[in-house]
Amino acid sequence: MMTPFTRGRRTALAFGLAALMAVAATAGEARPGSGSSMGSRGSKTYSAPPATATAPGAPAPMQRSMTQPGSSMGAPAAPQRRFGGGFFAGLLGAGLLGALIGGGFFGGLGGIASFLGLLLQVGLLVGVVMLALRFFRRRRAEPAMAGAYERSGPASGPGGMGGGLGGGLGGGLGGLGAGLGGGAAAQQARPAKRDEVGIGPQDFEAFERTLGQVQLAYGAEDAATLRRLTTPEMFGYFGEEIRANAARGLVNKIADVKLQQGDLAESWREGPVDYATVAMRYTLRDAMIERASGRVVETNPPEATEVWTFMRERGGPWVVSAIQQTR
Repeated sequence: MMTPFTRGRRTALAFGLAALMAVAATAGEARPGSGSSMGSRGSKTYSAPPATATAPGAPAPMQRSMTQPGSSMGAPAAPQRRFGGGFFAGLLGAGLLGALIGGGFFGGLGGIASFLGLLLQVGLLVGVVMLALRFFRRRRAEPAMAGAYERSGPASGPGGMGGGLGGGLGGGLGGLGAGLGGGAAAQQARPAKRDEVGIGPQDFEAFERTLGQVQLAYGAEDAATLRRLTTPEMFGYFGEEIRANAARGLVNKIADVKLQQGDLAESWREGPVDYATVAMRYTLRDAMIERASGRVVETNPPEATEVWTFMRERGGPWVVSAIQQTR
């Protein structure tokens, strides 16, 4: 028969569960796709893009994708779910809550009780460390971000926050041109074999423009614009994130998106579809706002470096098909 949990162990388990749930609740809440790598890159979905000057390290591997590993043409499959979601999360939560009262789905396995307690204590330590790291990162970013938001305040325009795009994306190749333009140095950084499509200035402008439009549409919860600028898969992921924020009474407001540097990692063709993967470093104002009061509850780092993949049907517009985080 399973040994009853002591008061101290129950307290430790409850604290550990709360910490882990807090980490899960805050993960991936800021910017479209922030905190995870998601989407599809056709047959290269599970291959790391080449390093660039903007993103010299390999980006994080894809965590959520509708593309089957080993698929030659990006055939869709059932969406992958992150750990802690859906039916499994319900079972795990029921088991942990049961453990707090001395039962749960491990109720009859006395030998496992101490092992379960050890696992939960390890989870507690991991949760506390992650919360501490997030706290100190937010404290570093908070003064500048909070000051900028307080000066402009919330707005009712399409961008959802004062300032909109501003001058961030109006410079054409100002940001992407630094890494994607012509010249011997750029050609050395971008060997010909990486550019099978022949990406040109108009494509670079489209990537930069889409970066800003997607960010602002996400902050404004503009479903029509997100649907137009992304694949159905990415649109579904963004919708999940927006609904999760809404359930918590929050909205993720974004403004002043400005590309600072960009590099083409690779472009290729698969049948009638063109793909281009681009590393982009950009600045923005990014805050979590309480819907009811308009109060700023969290400010997020003012700069990000991500690897975005765009796709298009031959002759059609570019749309976002994947976003990967840099490590």
